[in-house]
Parts: sequence; C-alpha cells; structure tokens
Amino acid sequence: MSSSSLSKLQSPISGKFITILSIDGGGIRGLIPATIIEYLESQLQKLDGKDARLADYFDIITGTSTGGLVTAMLTAPNKENRPLFAAKDIKPFYLEHGPNIFPQNNMILIGSMIKGWKFLTGPKYNGKYLHRVIKEKLGETKLHETLTNVVIPTFDIKNMQPTIFSTFEAKKNSIMNAKLSDICIGTSAAPTYLPAHYFQTQNEDGKFHEFNLIDGAIAANNPTLIAINEASKQIFEQTPYFKKFKEMKPTNYGKFLVISIGTGSAKLEHKYDAKIASNWGIFGWLTGGGSNPIIDAFADASDDMVDYHISVVFQSVHSQKHYLRIQDDTLSGADSTVDISTKENMNKLVEIGTNLLEKPVSRVNLQTGLFEQLNKDSGTNEEALKEFAKLLSEEKKNRNLTPTDES
Repeated sequence: MSSSSLSKLQSPISGKFITILSIDGGGIRGLIPATIIEYLESQLQKLDGKDARLADYFDIITGTSTGGLVTAMLTAPNKENRPLFAAKDIKPFYLEHGPNIFPQNNMILIGSMIKGWKFLTGPKYNGKYLHRVIKEKLGETKLHETLTNVVIPTFDIKNMQPTIFSTFEAKKNSIMNAKLSDICIGTSAAPTYLPAHYFQTQNEDGKFHEFNLIDGAIAANNPTLIAINEASKQIFEQTPYFKKFKEMKPTNYGKFLVISIGTGSAKLEHKYDAKIASNWGIFGWLTGGGSNPIIDAFADASDDMVDYHISVVFQSVHSQKHYLRIQDDTLSGADSTVDISTKENMNKLVEIGTNLLEKPVSRVNLQTGLFEQLNKDSGTNEEALKEFAKLLSEEKKNRNLTPTDES
C-alpha cells in the first residue's frame, strides 16, 4: 500500500472491527512498550510495506502519562501529513532525552539529601527540559489534527475530576481542542515527580477555559477501558465514524480488536507489606522503599482492574483472542522505578521489553495478583502480535475495498 492510501484511516464502516492500541503510564519505563510497538509495526511493514505506520491501522490510540506522549508522537502529522514518529523512533527518543528529563546525581549522599528535601518542598524534577522537548517536537499541533483518533486521560486538580482529551470531542467542542504539547505535559505531571500544568483554550466566541492538570494515572494508568468507552459513546451517539455499529450494544466487546501494553510492575519483589506500611506517615507513603508507594498502588490497581474487567468481558463474548494484554510483573530495583534514567537502567528496560516478547500470553489473577499464562496453548506475545498484525492488515484492506468519505 502506498503512503497516500494510508494517509488517513478509513472509518470502520466497511470493516469488521473497532481497533484500539493502548499504552500505560510509567515514566522512563515507557521504553518497554516502545520495544513492543516497534516489533508490531515491523510486522505490519512486512505485510504492507515499509511505509506502514501504527496510526494507519488503529481507530483509537490511547495512552496515559508516558503512554500519552507516545500516543501523540505516533499520531501527530509531519509536513507530509504522515506520522511524526515511526514506532522505531520512540525508543531512541527515550534513550536520548530520558537522562535530561530525569537527571541523575552521581553523588549518592548529596543526591539522596537533595531528593529527600525536594519531596518536602516541591516536585523532584522541574520539568523544564521535558516541556521544552515536547513543545519542540509537537509544535502547534492540536488534538483535532491527529492522523487517527486519540484518547489521553488527565486529572484536573482544581475540579478534582478526570479530564479526558479525545479527538472525537475536540472536533465537536473547541474548548477541548488543546495543543497536543499541553495535553502531554499535563498527563505526564506525576505528583511529587513533575509540576502540575496550567493552560487555557479558547472557543469560537473568544471565551477561555482553564485546565489545571496532573498525571492521567490518577484517573487511569491503564487507559484501555476509557478508549473502549469512548468508542461505545460514539456508537451510542451514532457519530458518522462508527455508523456501521449503530445497532451494537455498548457491552458487545466482540466487535473490538484491542492491544494493551503495560510498562511493567514490581509485584514479585514484594518490597512492601502491612507491617512496614502500618508505620508510614505522609513521608513514608511518598518515599517508602526508595519509591512512591501511594502512586505505585494507584497505578497497579488501575492496571489490574482494567485488565481483569476487559479479560472477563471478552471471554464472555467468546472473543478472548481479540484482546491482548502485554505486561511484566517481575521488575525489581532500579528498573521498577519511573525515573532512573541511567544508561544501564534504560538498556535494561529495553532488554525487559525484548524478553517480554518471548513470554507467554498472560492475564492477571486477582487472587494471587500475579500474571499467569492464559492457557497452555496461548503461545508467546511475539506470536500473538504476529496474528494481530495479520488481523489489522486484513481489516485495513477490507476498508480500502469500500472507501468512504465519512470522517
């Protein structure tokens, strides 16, 4: 397929599935999903040519925090109206800019004192470099301009409620049509790590609307369910994009084709327990074990509950093969943190992502809290991604057979 034929994703009117790619939050651990999506895109290129990009195949790409940044990079248009970043460009971006986004202090004692003081007096990092590089890469691009639909959750600390940035909503409501750079800075503003982000948008009548945003992980570290709900909302409202599915019940997950990629967790490390946590005050919940236990707990809970819900529902409609969750719960030490950006740790995260491809397809078991192999015949994540690439390629070709000018 030529780049021109892939320049804009066709509506799923002539297709079979609603396709979703979801990427969790996790700071520098974004290197793990970066490795996974690079492999997925390479498989699509084997099927459809070197110009194939992930934005050509997914109706919705969604991401939280670091996943929100990846989402924007994959869907923002360049001067040729093609994706600004190929999937293979994401990993080098992290390796180049990670050490400046999360600067490390080699003087351990002084570094520990500074970090401890900053936890009490302000965010650990000032965010200036992150903000600059995001604005430099994404420029003035607004949400409605993305090459496929995106959904990026944030949390408004002033209104104390989630704020979901959606391409669908941006096209209807100019107040929500923010710059991608502002959305990415907002969704990545993790409490205690990076400062909250304030900006305004303006509607056609000249009225301003303000946003006071922090990390989207407060609302949904795993945004898969939000993306599914957004698609279901568009079907319910009978928007042109999903008009073929207007008779579909919102709970009919059999029409979805979903890949959800995590950034890893440290469950098997068991570094906390009730005896330890019972002695924590504010400082302990923010710094216990050299990490941020309260944020870790929110993120892991969100990840697992979403995976558990979607997994059960897909099984109930006999479509379990249409939902792929790729996650690693064996992180420990430095690689389980969100901000250790040393060359050694970043290379380790890439290695974890590569090894994750070879692990069996798994699901969370809420009784044990651990990821377990789906079944003895489930195969590896690599094999599952190859099968998904075939389904995505076939879906794209089916849509191209019956072009539509609906958007």
